Amino acid sequence: MNSSIDTKAMKTKARRFRDLHHGAGILVMPNAWNAGSARLLAEAGFAAIGTTSAGVAFSFGRPDYKGRVSREEMVAEIRRIAAAVQIPVSADTETGYGNSPEEIARTFRQVIEAGAVGGSLEDHDEGSGTPLLDPSLAVERIQAARQAADASGIAFTLTARAECYLAGHENPFAESVRRLNLYRQAGADCLYAPGVTDPKEIAALVREVDGPVNVVMGLAGGLLTVGELQELGVKRVSIGGSLARATFGLIRRAAEELSRRGTFGYAEDAIPDRELSALFD
Repeated sequence: MNSSIDTKAMKTKARRFRDLHHGAGILVMPNAWNAGSARLLAEAGFAAIGTTSAGVAFSFGRPDYKGRVSREEMVAEIRRIAAAVQIPVSADTETGYGNSPEEIARTFRQVIEAGAVGGSLEDHDEGSGTPLLDPSLAVERIQAARQAADASGIAFTLTARAECYLAGHENPFAESVRRLNLYRQAGADCLYAPGVTDPKEIAALVREVDGPVNVVMGLAGGLLTVGELQELGVKRVSIGGSLARATFGLIRRAAEELSRRGTFGYAEDAIPDRELSALFD
């Protein structure tokens, strides 16, 4: 591990983060896209945060497409986010910045060196003409991420994503269950099928997947409460890029107010400069 990383602190954060997936309650893990948003989320009292690749891309003025933000740029942002807070950070590595297991291992070594104690990996393949990776390759990638994480010496929490719902699979539930259980056997700690919103389907996913399940809220439709998700057996809830998109929604509304009405009502909800300066000091 990079000598600039506080290994003892990383081990403590990593163990704390993993334990949060196995307690009696539910872990609410909002997603930050820069150091400032991370600090505000930490101040709100969340036990851990994730990063959002979509939010990072939008903050760069780029679309949320594979390859539009490089691995180096994303790792640098993860490093800034992890350094800004004392709570555990889980990194959104998208598809791992490469298809081969070797590239996946390289990515996970870098995000751990950047200070992340968890990370997610998608099985979506936008570049091959087929929306999902072959399950055997997807399993090899999870195994490579697991081996790289274990070599770091910290209890890294690996989240495996089955993109069946977002990729338009003809039977997304059954395929998600099949893939997620394969990924669990390959070494994933937390399982995630983004796009599932129906409460009955979520409950069934929790029953049939052998491990803690993450559900994302903030996508279009199916907005359940944290309490409802906990009753369904969900162990972790994330919000993806929804908070970043809501922030950009505020900017758009403020811009329209300024340009069309010439008023400044948006500033009424602004955090005072002195308060933000004190928080970020």
